[in-house]
Amino acid sequence: MKRVFSGIKPTGHLTLGNYLGAMRRWSAVDQHEADALFCVVDLHALTVDHDPGRVRRLSRQAATLLLAAGLDPRLCTVFVQSHVDEHARLSYLLECVATDGEMRRMIQYKERAAAERARGGSVRLSLLTYPVLMAADILAYGTDEVPVGDDQTQHVELTRDVAVRFNQRYGRTFVVPRTTHPEVAARVMNLQDPTSKMGKSDDVGPGVVYLLDEPETVRKKIMRAVTDSGSEVVHDREARPGVSNLLEILAACAGGDPKELAGAYETYGALKKDTADAVVEVLRPVQRKHKELCADPAYVEGVLREGAEKAREMARPRVDAAYRAIGLLPAG
Repeated sequence: MKRVFSGIKPTGHLTLGNYLGAMRRWSAVDQHEADALFCVVDLHALTVDHDPGRVRRLSRQAATLLLAAGLDPRLCTVFVQSHVDEHARLSYLLECVATDGEMRRMIQYKERAAAERARGGSVRLSLLTYPVLMAADILAYGTDEVPVGDDQTQHVELTRDVAVRFNQRYGRTFVVPRTTHPEVAARVMNLQDPTSKMGKSDDVGPGVVYLLDEPETVRKKIMRAVTDSGSEVVHDREARPGVSNLLEILAACAGGDPKELAGAYETYGALKKDTADAVVEVLRPVQRKHKELCADPAYVEGVLREGAEKAREMARPRVDAAYRAIGLLPAG
């Protein structure tokens, strides 16, 4: 079977965008069709200022929500990144293969570094190098496919480049992975700023629907979503980003094609109501299962412990091979 790896960063409460853009596909497709690993990438959460206790809480919540969204530890491997030392071990080797120029061209680094400089500060070094850690996450497992949102494509391309370069210099060690994208709603946009992604870590306002939002909160946020000038309901991401975002969310939740769905609505109000209803129904089973899992924390801890053991066994031979290939003396 092909091997799939993907991860989720515990920098905020998980959102509808995380679910529609990634988690639902992982549950419905990837864990059934592949040897799949899904990871809470907690080391990546340390690249910015953070509260240690909050990172731990969000890591536990993210793992619980992955299981609530349908990931089955009998079908896939669910674990926490920092529980498997091979991620950090391999990351340094790949830093010795990647270049400074490649790191500084990463769009997320450029944007965040520029914003921090404008405030008179600077970013952590780990923000510059974290794409290499992401490459290590992927390459340690011989991953064939990486299902990601559009904003992570550049990082997977870097992973491919680093893998090819390592193989050429030191002998074939890594599988060169490829990127896959969900067909619909790969990138859910902020309800109050439909030109920006619905991010979990940078918005606590009404523009973000969280997976654990109460139904009435979900309805309120969607009914207050920003639309566009004019009253015609059409799907056009460039000219009509607000209504297009709603149509894509509705299509992802209830089925259908966004362009075809547009023809069924004469008013924004009717579209918002149906979108809100569809989102509430999609989130209902996830929230119900999450509540059940929170009542049995020992089960979640057991899944993560067994997942880390399995992941460690899968990663260690390849990482050890990379250590030998690059010229490090084996331990006695």
